[in-house]
Amino acid sequence: MNASVSTPTPVPAAGRFGSGKEVRRVEDDTLVAGLGRYTDDISFAEQAQLSFSRSPYPHARIVSIDTSTAAGMPGVLKVLTGADLVAAGVEPLPGAAGFVRADGSPAATAPRRPLAHERVRFVGEPVVAVIARTLQQARDAAEAVSIDYEALPMVIDPAEAIAPGAPVLCDEAPDNISCEMRHGSAEATDAAFAKAAHVVKLHIVNQRLAAVTLEPRSIVADFDKASGRTTIHMSTQMPSGVRDTLCDAVLKIPRDQIRVRVPDVGGGFGMKTGMYPEDAVVVYAARELKLPVKWIADRSEEFTSTTHGRDVHVDAELALAADGKILALKVHSLANVGAYGTGVGVAIQLLIGPWVQTSIYDIQTIDFHFKAVMTNTAPTGAYRGAGRPEAIHNMERLMDEAARQLGMDRIALRRRNFIQPEQMPYTNPMGQVYDTGRFEHVMNQGLALADWSGFEARAAESKQRGKLRGLGIATFLEWTGGNVFEERVTVSVLADGIIEVFSAVNAMGQGIATSLMQLVVDAFGVLPEQVRVVLGDTDRGDGFGSAGSRSIFTGGSAVRVGSERTIDHARGLAAKELEAAPEDVKYAEGSFTVAGTDLKIGLFELAGKQPDHRIFMDSTSTVAGPTWPNGCHISEVEVDPLTADVEVVAYASVNDVGNVVNPMIVRGQLDGGAVQGIGQALLEQIVYDAETGQPLTGSFMDYAMPVARTSPDFKTEMDQSTPCKNNPLGVKGVGELGTIGATPSVVNAVADALARNGFGARTTQLQMPLSPTRLWDQMHG
Repeated sequence: MNASVSTPTPVPAAGRFGSGKEVRRVEDDTLVAGLGRYTDDISFAEQAQLSFSRSPYPHARIVSIDTSTAAGMPGVLKVLTGADLVAAGVEPLPGAAGFVRADGSPAATAPRRPLAHERVRFVGEPVVAVIARTLQQARDAAEAVSIDYEALPMVIDPAEAIAPGAPVLCDEAPDNISCEMRHGSAEATDAAFAKAAHVVKLHIVNQRLAAVTLEPRSIVADFDKASGRTTIHMSTQMPSGVRDTLCDAVLKIPRDQIRVRVPDVGGGFGMKTGMYPEDAVVVYAARELKLPVKWIADRSEEFTSTTHGRDVHVDAELALAADGKILALKVHSLANVGAYGTGVGVAIQLLIGPWVQTSIYDIQTIDFHFKAVMTNTAPTGAYRGAGRPEAIHNMERLMDEAARQLGMDRIALRRRNFIQPEQMPYTNPMGQVYDTGRFEHVMNQGLALADWSGFEARAAESKQRGKLRGLGIATFLEWTGGNVFEERVTVSVLADGIIEVFSAVNAMGQGIATSLMQLVVDAFGVLPEQVRVVLGDTDRGDGFGSAGSRSIFTGGSAVRVGSERTIDHARGLAAKELEAAPEDVKYAEGSFTVAGTDLKIGLFELAGKQPDHRIFMDSTSTVAGPTWPNGCHISEVEVDPLTADVEVVAYASVNDVGNVVNPMIVRGQLDGGAVQGIGQALLEQIVYDAETGQPLTGSFMDYAMPVARTSPDFKTEMDQSTPCKNNPLGVKGVGELGTIGATPSVVNAVADALARNGFGARTTQLQMPLSPTRLWDQMHG
């Protein structure tokens, strides 16, 4: 049976077993025991291995490629070049469709081919692929490929890239600006600034980051000679998206020729949301050789060629009245999107981040101007938060600096500018509609949880130990959903006592299978062990996948709706079996009964009486819009004045994520996200050498990340008093909220520590990461 309707009326999320309960994750018995099945665990008898020869130049013309030696080496099955793929009709990956340059022409970017053809534009770009019987044979042959390059001038800094005379990456964009967007009114904003009592200005760099996952990018493509289909096993968050890009844009083949299956995924964080050039090469090679082909990225390849996150250079200004009321906000930025302007990389910085730039403050006058700039660096894309961390960091740094320069209490400044509950639904100046929000209420709880009023005593104790203690706050919201609000699920009630649910959202360590199981348990009133959640198979069903913190509010809502529709459908079947009117048949805890009688039939018994021994429902439903989770994150740091070393010594947060399905999982997501946000504030940065364009952070020896022993003890609470009105569960996305709140909270805490101890003039100069060396330089000029 098929069904498709819009969002039903929201219902409470609390159930008899599932929602609202800290249920142990069903995934953990296998994962914790080391019994997970990842892409690299999948092998075939006739499997070949693939290795890439990558560009050592940031910018160069490919003069010639000699593959003869490599092709004759032991075990080598095929050597592929960019020219080979062009001749075979393999197309480039899609660019930034729908965006425009200043003159109205389409967004410009050089064609990003699966293998570079004629020209390379960043160190690590794949140039030649070698397929051999073993991985060592493929690697040896890849090293034997002879490529003659003619080095070209390069540029890695976005400000330098748009300067006159800079090296040009794409002929259609001689200024290296792929596209740009303006929002708001420059004239109205200038008028507001002209009458402002105070103007606060900051130059802020949200540095480039690596999205480091435990499992690297991984793919095995298996060609079936009988059917001509290719089954792709890969580590991805969006299997349908990978298939569609591969079939529609790159290989130009019907979608039914490709099946994507996703085993366990060792982390995604956004960087596994789309198709990479390497994926297309692996699939092409498997179809060409009619053999299974495997490629597992090594860590060096991950650092140099996986999409990076952030890298936005911002000039931000805030105009305020004498009483602290914000009059206008001006944000002009250069987003370094790397060598190729991808749709995701551009949208994150030109559109998605700006959607939340005014955050939870009542600001209607804006002047936003964002440029996506191409440089000779790896392309940027989604990384946990995707545009929202950058925007919120800008806003929260401005708020604290404004309070400092005005001599105003920063909590009072926030209270003065919060959007009030009675203003809901509230439309911000970017046209985004917040359905609910009690921002001051959340902040009040955060202040109490963090013991804000007791800070002075703790600061005095730190001073006795020779440490400078600082207190930082971030009050904020974020947008979730990817603006894809439709989701499909299938529900099968099987005669053997199992309810099997398929969803196109995807697991990547976040516990989504457990949360979906809980929702099924709630609806059917069965035991958890009677529910089987199936994910990651495009032959079972299509969907957007897991990105933008949408899994529970779209995928979970679809499971709730699909389960209820299945019960309604089964009620009609039970009425026929029991010879009763459907309206007289009641369902509870796995059984249908006829009101006022002792007639009954079990759900699974009913399934066994059907022609195919199951009750099946194919359900598509739609939520009404995005969710707007919000929070108050407060951190305390100690700065060693002798070494400029920073330690986060306390961290408290209150988070409005609507109704909570599994508090344990939600806390894990919030705390894990906060650790990544702290990593950006204090440690992490992808660095390219300005003179050579070479990446200097290509391994864990060079790229610092937070670890468990340096992470604070988190005090994390959820406020469920304001459910979302846009979905039947009343939930809000949670996966990225911690990352968004942590970074500005920690940076504001460091600025506070400096301001309290004679370094107030330096607070506007702080730039991440606040590593000891950098912070020492910023403290002492």
